[in-house]
Amino acid sequence: MNGIIEIQGLKKSFGEVKAVNDLSFEVRKGELFAFLGVNGAGKSTTISIICGQLAKDEGKVFINGIDVDTHLDKIKSTLGVVFQHSALDMALTVRENLESRAALYGIRGKAFEARLAQLDELLGVGELLKRTVKKLSGGQRRRIDIARALLHSPEILILDEPTTGLDPQTRKMLWNVISTLRRDENMTVLLTTHYMEEAADADYVVIIDKGQIVAKGTPLELKNRYTGDFVTVYNVSEEDIKAFGKPYEVLRDAYRISVGNTGEVTELIVRNPEVFRDYEVIKGRMDDVFLAVTGKELIGGEDK
Repeated sequence: MNGIIEIQGLKKSFGEVKAVNDLSFEVRKGELFAFLGVNGAGKSTTISIICGQLAKDEGKVFINGIDVDTHLDKIKSTLGVVFQHSALDMALTVRENLESRAALYGIRGKAFEARLAQLDELLGVGELLKRTVKKLSGGQRRRIDIARALLHSPEILILDEPTTGLDPQTRKMLWNVISTLRRDENMTVLLTTHYMEEAADADYVVIIDKGQIVAKGTPLELKNRYTGDFVTVYNVSEEDIKAFGKPYEVLRDAYRISVGNTGEVTELIVRNPEVFRDYEVIKGRMDDVFLAVTGKELIGGEDK
């Protein structure tokens, strides 16, 4: 392994429950790494171990080649973490929360004000500084959570279910921020999420179930491996579609044919140009991948 984060044979049990069961993976510098699984799959446990907040039973965790077990203090400045549940002090103002956190990294006075100005430009936190956290909306709190994690300019940003429960506009804003950080600062982002469309934009995906890895690869690799392609054909008769002998579904003004791979689509089109005058080809979705490898479906943040 040669990643910025390296996990080797990680294990953690709570009584009889094996929350993390022999996980090994790496996160490479500058990539968006998506860590997927239903509630209870072991995602948050793994994150807590990486951050040094939870002791593991077995295995190794390295950040930039440094062992978390022996040099946790050196590693902490490398990580910025946004936990699933806000770490902000609800009774304090936004400024007070950020000032106290920055002070832990020796960021005070003019240095704090300069960093605060940068974060305001990125996240729009300036208008919220005088407000107490308990009076903020969920989306506003999440912006402050991320600002708090970024105060010390970490190399790695870890986001544990960062957009759960947020409105679409706030989710879009947060993803714009993440894209900016990756582009401008080559920041590495490790993400756990229930939203498959977020995972589809990742550079690499690991899916875990019951504490074990059940699939890993780029989104394209996973789609090719676990789902087929779909071709939607417009302005044709159902008889034309039936003649192909492949599974299909009737849409409002078209037919959606399920095929094994892009090669099969190409063959269909070449052999039947008169049918494929108006069509579109799409890959299977990450939802289909997740269902294929776990037998579970993610809907609204829960498994079915």
